[in-house]
Amino acid sequence: MIASFTYSALPMRVRFGAGSLSALPEEVAALGLTRVLVLCSPEQEDTGRLVAAALGDRAAGVLAEARMHVPVEVAHRAREVAAELGADGCVAVGGGSAVGLGKAIALEHGLPVIAVPTTYAGSEMTPIWGLTEGGAKRTGRDSRVLPASVVYDPELTVSLPAQLSATSGMNAVAHAVEGLYAPDASPIVSLMAEEGTRALAAALPRVVADGADLDARGEAQYGAWLCGVVLGATTMSLHHKLCHTLGGTLDLPHAQTHTVVLPHALAYNRPAVPGAVAALTRALGGAPDPARELWELAGRLGAPRSLAELGMAERDIERIADLAVANPYSNPRPVTRDGVAALLRAAWAGEPPVAPPA
Repeated sequence: MIASFTYSALPMRVRFGAGSLSALPEEVAALGLTRVLVLCSPEQEDTGRLVAAALGDRAAGVLAEARMHVPVEVAHRAREVAAELGADGCVAVGGGSAVGLGKAIALEHGLPVIAVPTTYAGSEMTPIWGLTEGGAKRTGRDSRVLPASVVYDPELTVSLPAQLSATSGMNAVAHAVEGLYAPDASPIVSLMAEEGTRALAAALPRVVADGADLDARGEAQYGAWLCGVVLGATTMSLHHKLCHTLGGTLDLPHAQTHTVVLPHALAYNRPAVPGAVAALTRALGGAPDPARELWELAGRLGAPRSLAELGMAERDIERIADLAVANPYSNPRPVTRDGVAALLRAAWAGEPPVAPPA
């Protein structure tokens, strides 16, 4: 018997497939937009200008200033530029940084966002926004920030280096993992989470082996799409709380932090989530210990497996543990300060994941 549940489908249009960038002007026109600001990070400026060229006279300009964790001063600057240029919408090109910047503009000015992902972050599928100010990251949900249209073109991910592809994909898997044991999970969400994890776990080794493999890139984008939907439909738990705290407080790189923390957060929660463990075992090819398998997968992909190599000092463990338990949040296993500190020590050292004492 299937338990009662609620599932709300988020309203957006998705165009998927190699060469889909050519249809971007149609997506802009379908929304009634005539002058859109292209947003990207400095590292993605060439891609941003390629997208602006595809838009022709519908492009108001390119702002290549997106940064990780969306610092509030960067958001203010982007809002001012959009107003000065008379933009009636934004096209966010890149990963979570660019999409997050578009969301910041939408939050204050109500300008619709079209997302053109070049990573596997999944932010494009959610109404979740985040801003960092004074070393603290705030997040929230607002329907105004949900992109109205998303264009997935695997060809635009080919320039994403192997290691960034790996960590971006592992970041997406983290959304699926927490969605499987979320308090508002549903059979629909669980199907998407399991399939998204399967697709990414299968595709990422191929992407890392041959970055020009469009079939692998396409499967990774498909998996990221599903995992992003899961993120947008459910409440995240300990893993995301830790990563937001680490990123906002220590400015650690977003996707890499998710990659390192995920196996340890899953190991922490494993005793309380047998259904999620069963789904992940299926998705990961029968691995009996999904947390260990995700840690091993990160190693095979050449991705980081310790917070120390991301720049976190050992002395920061206690401070992050304090912050992570300062405010209550949903998690399937009780969150204790000692348990979180033990998790962080293992993640800092790069040790294999084990369930710490609660």
